[in-house]
Amino acid sequence: MVERGIEQALLEYKEGLGRLAKHLPEVAHAYNQFTGACFSEGALSLKEKHLIALALGVFSNDEYCIVYHTKGAVDNGASEQEVLEAAGVSAAFGGGMAMSQAVTVLLEALDELKGK
Repeated sequence: MVERGIEQALLEYKEGLGRLAKHLPEVAHAYNQFTGACFSEGALSLKEKHLIALALGVFSNDEYCIVYHTKGAVDNGASEQEVLEAAGVSAAFGGGMAMSQAVTVLLEALDELKGK
């Protein structure tokens, strides 16, 4: 998926939410409100919240969440080391499936964000 690029993946996700909103506006609105509240500054910083979310994305094999939250973590000041450590913790719980996402999708997203 990342071969298409981070921006393309994020665009596909946003377009999908837009299509859903046309058919289920109340559901889409409620979801956006809920996730917006979850990702607001609080006792945890936005960086920390995105690191948690990217680890959960790695664990659950969700490529869009991996891309979205890796970008969110980096955009909010996470270093490459912090991103990789979050992925490593996820792999401790998710085994080979999580590790395969960390060494493919996550590393590709990091490389693209760094401009490699």
